[in-house]
Amino acid sequence: MIHDPSKVPLGTESTSGAPAGAASTDAPLAPAADAGNPSALPDGELARLTDDVIAALKTVYDPEIPSDIYELGLVYKIDIADDRKVTVEMTLTTPNCPSAQELPTMVENAVASVPGVGEVKVEIVWDPPWDPSRMSDEARAVLNMW
Repeated sequence: MIHDPSKVPLGTESTSGAPAGAASTDAPLAPAADAGNPSALPDGELARLTDDVIAALKTVYDPEIPSDIYELGLVYKIDIADDRKVTVEMTLTTPNCPSAQELPTMVENAVASVPGVGEVKVEIVWDPPWDPSRMSDEARAVLNMW
C-alpha cells in the first residue's frame, strides 16, 4: 500500500505513484484498500502499520526548524509492501540543507523502530521541489507562517 501524504488530503490513502500535490488537512488516516491490488496484510494490520509509521515520522524534526518532517510536508510517499518493507520518499527544504546527511538516517531509525516493520529504505527526491505550501496547518501554526 502506498500513502502519498502530499498528493491527497491526509485521512485518505493513495495507491498512485503520480506526482505529489499539497496536503490539505491533518486529519487521522483511514486507509482504503486498492480494489485492483488488495494488500496481503490484513486491513487492521495495514492500518496499524500506517498509523505507527506516520507517528514515528512525526518524531523526526529538522534540527533547524521546530516542526516535524511530516507536518512540514517533507514526506512525499510511504509505501508499505506485503512483506512489511517500508519505503519512504522524502525531500529536504533545500539541497543545501545542513541536516542532509543526518535526516535520512533519523527517518530510517524512527520507522525501523515501529513493531512489525521489515526493512526500511529512505529515498531523497527533489522533484517536485519542496515549498512552504506543502506544510500542514499545524506546521504553519508552529512556525507562525500564515
